[in-house]
Amino acid sequence: MNPQKFIASLSFDIRLAPYDILGSLAHAKMLSKCGIIPASDAKKIIRGLERIERDLERGKKLPQEEDIHFAIERELIRRIGPVGGKLHTARSRNDQVALDLKLYLRDQTDQIIQEIVRLQKAFIYVAERHLDVVMPGFTHVQHAQPVLFAHHMLAYAWMFERDKGRLVDAAKRADEMPLGSAALAGTSFPIDRHFVAKALGFARVTANSIDSVSDRDFLVEFVSAGALIMTHLSRLSEELILWSSAEFSMIRLQNEFTSGSSIMPQKRNPDVAEIIRGETGRIYGNLMALLTILKGLPLSYNRDLQEDKPPFFDTVDTLQGCLAVASPMIATLVVRADRMRSLCDRGFLAATELADYLTEKGLPFRTAHGVVKRVVAYCEAQRIRLDELTEEELERFDENFDAGALKVLSIDQVVHVKDSIGGTSPRRVREQIAQLKRLVK
Repeated sequence: MNPQKFIASLSFDIRLAPYDILGSLAHAKMLSKCGIIPASDAKKIIRGLERIERDLERGKKLPQEEDIHFAIERELIRRIGPVGGKLHTARSRNDQVALDLKLYLRDQTDQIIQEIVRLQKAFIYVAERHLDVVMPGFTHVQHAQPVLFAHHMLAYAWMFERDKGRLVDAAKRADEMPLGSAALAGTSFPIDRHFVAKALGFARVTANSIDSVSDRDFLVEFVSAGALIMTHLSRLSEELILWSSAEFSMIRLQNEFTSGSSIMPQKRNPDVAEIIRGETGRIYGNLMALLTILKGLPLSYNRDLQEDKPPFFDTVDTLQGCLAVASPMIATLVVRADRMRSLCDRGFLAATELADYLTEKGLPFRTAHGVVKRVVAYCEAQRIRLDELTEEELERFDENFDAGALKVLSIDQVVHVKDSIGGTSPRRVREQIAQLKRLVK
């Protein structure tokens, strides 16, 4: 294979073109301001870059060069002559690519946060529409206690709120402008890095030129945050897959989020959720790829860093695709409230309330727990539910049971009394919805 073809990166770093031009425009203005190149040359360079940018937006191709930086520079020189070569004064591809990546990351982070907000709004929408729907809550995929379906949905909205926070936090550390670090040692030209930082909207300039050109922490942080986003999407997908199965039958996904079987005409496979679950592994792999690329690199820049882009770009594309399809999938869920309610009759979901009742009567909770465990064993043997017990039957297990104990066995009552902050009572769920609405504005 041709070695030059082997090291080329234009096939994937072409997406950095708008950001490379943006950085170059700011750099050209700075060179002129500082008297490093004549103002007339800077104007030619700026006009040439702007024309290239317009042509790229119209679909015009760049010349085939080693990378996006050389491709744009060659096209600029072709259009405006040798003066275009002055653009690269006081900079290197090393600080140039670091800048391009940070500009691209900033835009993509904003877009992904917007997608997360849309998904959160979908959870809020579904929760508000189904505030009275009760479902069995699970631990170990076993029936545990009854909860509001809205409460379960909002658990995901809070997960994604943390994901937003991680992206915002990572973006703060990435808000440093590296241009002016040149190859690794800075430059002897009298540049104004703060001017470029302000022009490009950065909060500050990087403090160490060696670190500036070799740092890819900001990519690792982004992909790490992306891996957690995908973890949450995968957990959600797993539940949608389970809940839409015949065994659970708690929800129905709209047809556009399912597909049929090539042989079994009755099938409605939850393919979108399955693909999201599968895509999660790719993001985990991207994170490991980035960490592995960086782990053995001496300072400062090494060509290995060219390989940071494919896993980073793939993570951006995968996150945007998965989040974009998850929002309408959630917003259009068909919730089978009657089925969810009927499942609450299984698993003795009010058992904890019965133990709490004895505790309020003065028994130590551990003792009460043991009493109710024997009550449940009795019900299993008799094949009856807890709410089918009589007062007399309960009194056989403990004298503290009375008629009041029967009242705590109502599924609705169990849900309503879980009124601690963050609990599943209707009042607390409405509070969550109000909180989340403020956060997603």
